[in-house]
Amino acid sequence: MTGTGTGAGAAEARAVVEWLASVAPDPDACRWEWERSPHGVALLPAGRRWDVLILPAGLGYPTLDVLTRLVDRPGPVLADFGDARMGFFVPPGTAARWLGTGVRSAGAGTWIVVPYPGRATGGTRWLVAPDAAGTLTDASVLELAMHEAAGQLARDEGGTGAR
Repeated sequence: MTGTGTGAGAAEARAVVEWLASVAPDPDACRWEWERSPHGVALLPAGRRWDVLILPAGLGYPTLDVLTRLVDRPGPVLADFGDARMGFFVPPGTAARWLGTGVRSAGAGTWIVVPYPGRATGGTRWLVAPDAAGTLTDASVLELAMHEAAGQLARDEGGTGAR
């Protein structure tokens, strides 16, 4: 997604920015800072329009591969600086109910670093950018994708050192 321009692409980009900034305590100030900051990131509260499930990249990337085969369009996915962790945007309330080992969560009362859509940053980046509709990944589908990815990782590891 490009950050500037005219027409439908620009309208989509503005709608995505509006959707993300709407959770900020002061959306106007958030947009102003976000668009002018050399870092291109904002600190936004989780738990209002989305929660974030945070997976180690070793499980996150295979999970994203499976997820993209299961659904037409997953919700937003972030990668942190150094690609150590990935954050999957899921419906609000998911973090309070999640019981996955090795999976961290950000829900009500927590904040996450969110890059400006369509702009490269030096750290956190979108692997799957948000859309104007506010699409989120269903937590049940994400859990299924995680199980399939973990099973594949176990099979791959089991097949390489056992001989």
